[in-house]
Amino acid sequence: MTRLLLIAAVLAVATAIGLWWRARNGRYTAVDPTVLAAADAAPDFPAATEQLGPDEIGAPLGSRATFVQLSSEVCAPCRRTHAVLETLVAEHDDLAHVDLDVTEHLDLVRRFHVLRTPTTLLLDPRGVVVGRLSGGTDRHHALAALDRLPVTSPRSTP
Repeated sequence: MTRLLLIAAVLAVATAIGLWWRARNGRYTAVDPTVLAAADAAPDFPAATEQLGPDEIGAPLGSRATFVQLSSEVCAPCRRTHAVLETLVAEHDDLAHVDLDVTEHLDLVRRFHVLRTPTTLLLDPRGVVVGRLSGGTDRHHALAALDRLPVTSPRSTP
């Protein structure tokens, strides 16, 4: 009887951890709007917001948004996320998607505290990082992130 209770407890804990992990995949975390507003008010203030330019990511920015995906070669969710984001970009000419290998961009991994792949940074048209998607991303999560894009004011691009 004790053995059955132990097995049931282990299964319950494993199920809870699995559900928690699944809920975190693709979750969008926006940059605090007050930080973005402060950066717009004082664009010369150092480190007010993180910004990536076309020269850093090796591609032009989208006129609405850019997904910068940080991936690794052996990551299955990275391939699925790549396919989802490429499909969105094909459907919307105002979006861009750049897939960067973490082993070749360790500076960005450190700068953005990337702990898992894929991690996808969402950039506004100026290249300001306005949020991130952590873990494998599906179409629903990517579209929800786009819906939460803040309205941007003109500011110099890098």
